Amino acid sequence: TLYQKHIDSHTVCTLDDQGHVLLYIDRQVANEYTSPQAFSGMREAGRKAWRPGATLAVVDHVNPTAPTRIAAMPDAGGALQVSYFEENCRDFGIELFDVLDKRQGIEHVVAPEQGFILPGMVVAAGDSHTTTYGALGAFGFGIGTSEIEHLLASQTLVYKRLKSMRVTVNGVLGAGVTSKDIIMALI
Repeated sequence: TLYQKHIDSHTVCTLDDQGHVLLYIDRQVANEYTSPQAFSGMREAGRKAWRPGATLAVVDHVNPTAPTRIAAMPDAGGALQVSYFEENCRDFGIELFDVLDKRQGIEHVVAPEQGFILPGMVVAAGDSHTTTYGALGAFGFGIGTSEIEHLLASQTLVYKRLKSMRVTVNGVLGAGVTSKDIIMALI
């Protein structure tokens, strides 16, 4: 399967006989909401980002959506998150699309639009919507804060291979039934 090809081509080494591998991650997309603790951990350990150019940072969780938005965030908590994010990206050499950047938007739309995500890549981000990169022929998956830190430091993650399963759907879809309905019933 395409999934198996992605995993096979990005496996650095096999870690055990339970399916755990050290997986090379081509790209990471970071946001202001899930990355602060990861950057703090990097800073406390005295680590640098292994490949800063392999991470794209996008402010997209707390920014105002008004077309007349300004750099000043109306929400104090959001403003603090963005301020830390800007500082972290600057300190670790990571490109940031901030609130006023003309390329800024929803991280999972911006990254492909800017050519940051391409077919054949393995991509991770601290957001469950990272799986949408599968539409581009990439393998994307969401990760937690400690994994964000590990990825920033090493460009790899410990990953457990998933099992594959063939599903065949026969027949004609009823009126108003779509492929989304089928997958939602399967999962």
